[in-house]
Formats: sequence, structure tokens, C-alpha cells
Amino acid sequence: MPPQAIPPYYGRPAYPPPSPQTGRTEGRVLASLSLSLLGLLLGLTGLLLAFWLAVPALVLGPVAYFLGKSGITRIGESKGALGGRGIAAAGWVIGVVAMAVGAAVTLIWLVLLLVANFGPPPP
Repeated sequence: MPPQAIPPYYGRPAYPPPSPQTGRTEGRVLASLSLSLLGLLLGLTGLLLAFWLAVPALVLGPVAYFLGKSGITRIGESKGALGGRGIAAAGWVIGVVAMAVGAAVTLIWLVLLLVANFGPPPP
């Protein structure tokens, strides 16, 4: 019996076909992703260059977080008219990471600044 004559042991897939593309991408989603990436970039360059570059990451991270969460809510309420749920989730997560990086870099620079001005702590 040739191999192509043997019926497969599995049936047809039980999952539905992919849904059609949704409408336009929600605007807050793109703003969330761009602000979160900018905040992450500034936070990481602040680690190498200067203290004042890490501070905007502390502002841009939470703004990107709230824009991403708002975008996900609006996409869910639009019933398929708006798209970009994955981009919104990425902006939301990267916004949290940008905020954490900005906070860590700002703390490092503040400790270095205090040690440089006042010396090491007494024993």
C-alpha cells in the first residue's frame, strides 16, 4: 500500500479560521508604544551619559502605561472596529520597563552624586 493511500490518523482541525483584519489602529496605542520606547532609550542612555536623561523615563514610562491600558480598553469596547491590541500590550509592558529603568538609573546617579559631594558614609 503506497503511503499517500493511508488515511491520516487525525481529523480536521477544530479551531475556527482566522478572523478578518480589524479596522484602523487606535491612536493611543501608537502613542503608548512610541513614548515607552523613547523612555526606555532615554533611561538606558542616562545610565552612560547623564542623570538628566534618566528623569524623562520616569515620566514617559507611566504615561505610556496608562495610554496602553486605555487603548486596550477602547479596543475591547469597539467590538472589532479598532485594532492594535498587541501593540497596546507591548507599549504597556515597555512603559513599565522604561519606568523601572528610569528609576534605577536615577537612583544610581543620585547615590553617585551624594557620594561625590559628601564622601562615603561614616562607619
